[in-house]
Amino acid sequence: MRVFKAPFCAGGPASAAMFLLIAVGILNPALSQAPDLLQPKQHLTIDRPGLLSDAESIALYENIRKQMHAGYARARLPDIARFGEWRRYNSAPYVSATHGQRYVNNYANGIARNYGRYEESGPLPVGSILAKDSFTVIRGGDVFAGALFLMEKMPAGFNAASHDWRYTMIMPDGSFFGTTKGEGSERVGFCITCHEAVPEEHHQMFFVPEAYRVKRLNPQ
Repeated sequence: MRVFKAPFCAGGPASAAMFLLIAVGILNPALSQAPDLLQPKQHLTIDRPGLLSDAESIALYENIRKQMHAGYARARLPDIARFGEWRRYNSAPYVSATHGQRYVNNYANGIARNYGRYEESGPLPVGSILAKDSFTVIRGGDVFAGALFLMEKMPAGFNAASHDWRYTMIMPDGSFFGTTKGEGSERVGFCITCHEAVPEEHHQMFFVPEAYRVKRLNPQ
């Protein structure tokens, strides 16, 4: 796992130059003393997340994105190896309460293009993959690469409990935390429980908050 350090500005926009990052190839000492942060049993909530302006979060993400995605790529999953080239549906990274107060971004592959219709997307076809990468900024200024969260629509009969969605969580170093009906399946069971909470007509999908949605796209 790689830890990124960046200056943190508590108030007002900061220039992109402030977010030139140093990649450190060792674990932060605080993490080494708290292994649950590396192998959580459920989403972790940061008590005092660093709050960035949209301009700051965009600049930060652009600086760390390639290294984050290189870490996920170690999982060697061909279908998502280049997910960073898929369409991104949020205008800036935003804090997701359902993903441990981490900053996240929403990507979808071409099969899932109807996701861009948001609440009117309807059920997505088999082969649709939605991906959320994530990072955390704590008030002291440390930036931590977070997990990659995936949900893939599988053929009918795959798993009735998840409405045939396969949930996968990949750690920043490319190791598997868990995947539905596969390695560590029990560790991603909370994904199913969480997504059951959305209205039935949304087909287990959460959508980008309205303030961060890109212009609605023609799915054709």
